[in-house]
Amino acid sequence: MFGKIKKIFFTGIFGVMYISFIAQIVYVLVWIPEWDAKLGWMGLLAFEWLALIAARYLSKRSSNSAQYNNYNSRRR
Repeated sequence: MFGKIKKIFFTGIFGVMYISFIAQIVYVLVWIPEWDAKLGWMGLLAFEWLALIAARYLSKRSSNSAQYNNYNSRRR
């Protein structure tokens, strides 16, 4: 039961983060007038994208290790 709630929660959170990231890209490309500022903000968004990918990877990795942790300890 808790696993389903956790999966729905994290899927929703990451969905909101992806939508926020796309909204930030649109904001930078449309409403910032200077190209130097656009490139700077896009560079910062690249770091945010890397953090988002890392968080997603670590979330899935910890979920998988928690799922198979009991199985490995019982095998011994």
